[in-house]
Amino acid sequence: MLEVRRLRLLREMSIRGTIAGVAAALNYSPSAVSQQLALLEKETGVVLLRRSGRRLALTPQAQVLVAHTTELLESLERAEAALASTLPETSGTVRLAMFQSAALALLPGALARLRADHPGVRVEMTQHEPETALHETWARDFDLVVAEQYPGHAMPRYPGLDRRPLVLDSIRLGVADPELLGLYVESLEQAARLPWVMEPRGTASRHWAEQLCRSTGFEPDVRYESADLQAHIALVESGNAVALLPDLVWAHRNPQLRSIEVPSRPWRTVFTAARESSTQNPVIAAVRSALETQADGLAENSPNVVTNM
Repeated sequence: MLEVRRLRLLREMSIRGTIAGVAAALNYSPSAVSQQLALLEKETGVVLLRRSGRRLALTPQAQVLVAHTTELLESLERAEAALASTLPETSGTVRLAMFQSAALALLPGALARLRADHPGVRVEMTQHEPETALHETWARDFDLVVAEQYPGHAMPRYPGLDRRPLVLDSIRLGVADPELLGLYVESLEQAARLPWVMEPRGTASRHWAEQLCRSTGFEPDVRYESADLQAHIALVESGNAVALLPDLVWAHRNPQLRSIEVPSRPWRTVFTAARESSTQNPVIAAVRSALETQADGLAENSPNVVTNM
């Protein structure tokens, strides 16, 4: 009989692409991974990996095993959820990935609600870029992710991930008062000659922001790059830059700057995603519900944040 642990290593190999990547993901040594995969080849009696340049490629026989291993892991996850639902109390650990502005706006209130309603639930949160976090949730590094999607920039779709909308969040141009900025700005076009702060290249928000500026007729002068939106706010409020800021950043803070509508009045979609095989697990459902309740509360206090789409 094939051993599930070794089959999972093979599946991880299909995801990570290298022995070192599998070892890092599962806290094994590279030599242990190689040994276990060699034993799996011996058990099956077929070649599972072939060298392709500097990487190892899965054979067709290995791909068959990976497909069945995925089904097996999903079945085990559904079994765990069914078992957990029979228990009198909801308890356990949820590995949660979030991006910064969602964590600041939603997580403190959601954790307070969980402490009151489900004190046995433990949340371990890691701040992660949404695209990476979606992949790692699909790969089983996380149980739940809060991700974002910008207009015209679709996030990758992974099989077996269940998405639920959380918030529609308006995006506006943030500018300082005229005396700090040196001029009065009332449109995106008038910000063309000013310094900008944006998130790093390669992020969805950066790509979307640059495309919006270009479609308006200018190339933004991006002098400052930071993944920290609190740094964006500080640079804007001090008159050193302008930025496109989502309204969610003001959830627990009063803006000391002017917010200006931009063309098409764009919104970003904030959503949660979890593996379909785990959605009925009471622990994951409790964390998801707490985040949704917190989002509903924000919507009641802000006309620019919309939920229940």
